[in-house]
Amino acid sequence: MRGIAAVPTYVVMQPTTLCNLDCTYCYLPFRKVDQRMPVAVARRVAEAANRWAAGGRFSVVWHGGEPMTAGREHLAALMAPFDPAVEHHIQTNATLIDDAWCAFFAERGVRVSISVDGPRERNGERVNLAGCPAYDRIARGVERLRAHGIPFSALCVVGRPEPGLATELYAYFLELGCEVLGLNIEEQEGVNTRANGHPAELVTGFWSELVAAWRRDPRIHLREVEWSLRYAAAVLDGTDAGLLPSRLDPIPTVAHDGSVVLLSPELAGFTDPRYGDFASGNVLTTPLGDILAGAAGTPWIAEFLTGVEACRATCPYFGFCGGAHAANRYFEHGRFDTTVTDHCRNSKMRLLEGVLDHARDHQPTHV
Repeated sequence: MRGIAAVPTYVVMQPTTLCNLDCTYCYLPFRKVDQRMPVAVARRVAEAANRWAAGGRFSVVWHGGEPMTAGREHLAALMAPFDPAVEHHIQTNATLIDDAWCAFFAERGVRVSISVDGPRERNGERVNLAGCPAYDRIARGVERLRAHGIPFSALCVVGRPEPGLATELYAYFLELGCEVLGLNIEEQEGVNTRANGHPAELVTGFWSELVAAWRRDPRIHLREVEWSLRYAAAVLDGTDAGLLPSRLDPIPTVAHDGSVVLLSPELAGFTDPRYGDFASGNVLTTPLGDILAGAAGTPWIAEFLTGVEACRATCPYFGFCGGAHAANRYFEHGRFDTTVTDHCRNSKMRLLEGVLDHARDHQPTHV
């Protein structure tokens, strides 16, 4: 994990800034404005993506706003320049999914991930532009996916970890029928300025309880827990040094106008007196591969890499997480060369501790 890789494993594309929901914890600054990506931007990204896909697995993740608000016709035009070898993923709030969208996903092999925070009563912050609950529309969209036999993943935001919540959420997502589940403890980032510090024992207990629920019925791939277990197993057999990639994935996020922000999609659309707009270039004027090659020359990225090295030198959890995320450093501390963030504590340190606590509490007894 030294420096930035020249070739990413995926690219995030913003077909529109618009979202039809107004979730209170959302980080996006322009979600009420419909700024659509021109097809010319997709063509320039595809020039690099098609080449990378020829050398191995490569994905494009369509992320908004709500990408489906761009409409099927426009999204199809944006996907058209990409070769069949490129995988397409979409992160959606599911409220617009109907039979026609299901046919669109099936025809193009689009992998779907929905955002929902558990049962109805846990979705109070997922509201439409009029402030009305969105859960019923989300549930109808999920029902359409299931009716068409389209597999899907789910992403859940946890605002307040508390006893019993992990068990409740896991049972809900089992019944929902998702194949993969990711849980994000709410983060302070973008326009969401709410602090996300929680008592350590509550967060650790949440993750430990989640492991217990998963072990009782492990039909879902549980993103955070499975990564933690892989890490723990690698430490035990002495292979943990090779677990993380040798270089950071650049995670290029291509905004609607073609500007490229690296490492943290959450920084797209923001500006700062010290760092400017965080963009490392624009695909309409510079090939994406060239933008990645010059990544370390972007001032804020150079500062971030200094912070990663500080994490390496000081944090016992570095082998597990590879250094704090850039956006969390910035939105929590106002700069990139700091180390520990509340996101680290909630979703890295306490996660690993919760998994290990569960393992210790369930060791086999020997007579």
